Amino acid sequence: MRHPLLEVMLEAAAGRPPVADCSVDLLPPPPGPADAVVSFTAHSYVAAPVDAGLLRPRLCPGDPGAATRPEFLAWLAAELGTSAGQLDMLLAAFPLEGPPPLELLESADLAAHPRVARALRYREDLRVLGDPDDRVVLVLGRGLAGRMEVAFEVDPDHRGRGLGRAIATAARHLAPRGEPMFAQVSPGNVASVRALLAAGYVPVGSEVLYARRHRG
Repeated sequence: MRHPLLEVMLEAAAGRPPVADCSVDLLPPPPGPADAVVSFTAHSYVAAPVDAGLLRPRLCPGDPGAATRPEFLAWLAAELGTSAGQLDMLLAAFPLEGPPPLELLESADLAAHPRVARALRYREDLRVLGDPDDRVVLVLGRGLAGRMEVAFEVDPDHRGRGLGRAIATAARHLAPRGEPMFAQVSPGNVASVRALLAAGYVPVGSEVLYARRHRG
């Protein structure tokens, strides 16, 4: 059975977000290496092992941003015995047919790349790919609640040439049939935001992850 948070995210990716009623729903801990706070328009979800009796007094009723306030995120981190990740924009796109626009190869040589090291904190079943000219790194894996996620990086010497858009598009060609590909990006990372938007990814919400592997 799929985790209820995955169902919510899949619905949002398909253009059916939760009702905007300023509510915050508490869900069981999701499968995978992280708990999370995931927010949509005036509706948020806390998927973590926390007591509802402790959670509710920390949330201001009727506040659409209650679950993303810094003081709440810090409190939740303390309850979980870990640290809060950054507040990311959540985007999604559905698969594309045919071969990707870049030649990509599975690469064991990229296992020590910082992008891969970060992915290991939050994802399982990783696929790591690169191009023959070592310009890009593409990481695919199962992340929050079992969703399919993408992360990518373009070598600094090759930026500004459309490779970000190309690699983000390539990920859509490698997505499982009928299953959306999710991407998380800091809103301040304008280059990646633009690349994802140009590749057809659509903003669906925001999220903060709490990695379990870094708990005290």
